[in-house]
Amino acid sequence: MVFSSIIFLSYFFPIFILVYSLLPHKYRNYWILLTSVGFYAWGAPKFIFWVLGVILVDFYIVKSLHKSSNQKIRRQLLGLSVIIKIGLLAYFKYANFFVDNLNSLLNSFGVENVTWTNVALPIGISFFIFQAVTYSVDVYRKISPPLKTVGDYLLYILLFPQLIAGPIVRFNEISEQIYNRQNDDNLENKLIGFYRFIIGLSKKVLIANVLAAEADAVFAMTEIQLNTYSAWVGILAYTFQIYFDFSGYSDMAIGLGRMMGFKFPENFNNPYISLNITDFWRRWHMTLGTWMRDYLYIPLGGNRVHNKFRIYFNLWVVFLISGLWHGAAWNFILWGAFHGFFLILDKLFLIKWLKQLGKYPSILITFFFTIIGWVIFRAESTEQINFFLNKMFVIDSHINFYWLNNKFWWILAIAIFFAFSTLTKWGQQAENYIFYTFSYSNKVHLSFFSLAIILLLLSYGGILSTDFNPFIYFRF
Repeated sequence: MVFSSIIFLSYFFPIFILVYSLLPHKYRNYWILLTSVGFYAWGAPKFIFWVLGVILVDFYIVKSLHKSSNQKIRRQLLGLSVIIKIGLLAYFKYANFFVDNLNSLLNSFGVENVTWTNVALPIGISFFIFQAVTYSVDVYRKISPPLKTVGDYLLYILLFPQLIAGPIVRFNEISEQIYNRQNDDNLENKLIGFYRFIIGLSKKVLIANVLAAEADAVFAMTEIQLNTYSAWVGILAYTFQIYFDFSGYSDMAIGLGRMMGFKFPENFNNPYISLNITDFWRRWHMTLGTWMRDYLYIPLGGNRVHNKFRIYFNLWVVFLISGLWHGAAWNFILWGAFHGFFLILDKLFLIKWLKQLGKYPSILITFFFTIIGWVIFRAESTEQINFFLNKMFVIDSHINFYWLNNKFWWILAIAIFFAFSTLTKWGQQAENYIFYTFSYSNKVHLSFFSLAIILLLLSYGGILSTDFNPFIYFRF
């Protein structure tokens, strides 16, 4: 079940929020847990018992870790907890990838394939495994005490707004909210959360889905069919599709959480106005970036090592893993290596050089390399990466324009406008007022609520008018 589906919008969420609002505060967490289990089981009924079993075992491992005063035992229990979770992620997400590449290697030597039954990928596994890792590590580091009951831990991991597409909510960010959020669980936050949810839904349905249809059509073209014009149209469509889709889901999750009194971290901050790739990663999928920094880069030594080569090596490793986290395919690994390469260049000279060029040239250059990165990310194979990039930069001798309807061009223009609007003072002020103001007058509420209903109806129309409603996080 996805947020942009009729079943969620017409049945699941209206019933959830109605019952939730009528229940006394002490019973609301039980209702969230029950509906979250149902939400996950709807999309992955074969995996829900596996998920529940892993959470149950891990809860008692971390509980034992917390109680122990022996540092050696604590480290061993932490290692066991992390190995179980990362091991399961590796099995479900990467076993097929490993066997396929092993068979390719064996075939090159004339050896028969290894027989293997493909493993199905549980929805959202990358998100909730990373959250579960923060639970173990934060308790080990004594940043936060463990949760009181296994039901509380289930609630933290399975909380449906952020279960399948993030943001990655770290344990220390939400531990207190699980028990005490009555002051934030009010009508004001329900309205503000509703507005944020509708913004995200509109970004997903009214912008991302329209762009996705054209991006998919272009990336489905063969090398013969593709030309320079269509290649640039396709990658621009995908560049804005993935931003409005991903940030739209984050907006919906943040809004849903706010309606229950939860405060989830922001996940995007206008990444296409970045001045360099380092800045891009401070703005794009921010919860993944901070997770990688605090739970991987810093433990590897981070910037504290004396050898500069080791700093660059740490960056490279982190972004190779970041690429692999997004999917079990070589293009994701190459995408991670691509960004890792530019982060190293940033540290060597690129940031200083871009500063000398000025703000707007820096943004354009960074955006250009981000687009190239999205070609690598979106392509289905290394062969497609090669011929797609070749088509983008080697002008065809023949002109075979890929004509598009006016709706696409209007939506692309709207996407560009909103993606870059915060470069202006008024754009930044508007965003701050809409996203970071936590109390409005009755008059403003009336205006926002009316606009939200209009956008909701338009989104309904967009969903009902077509069966095309892609969910790009299945690979994550």
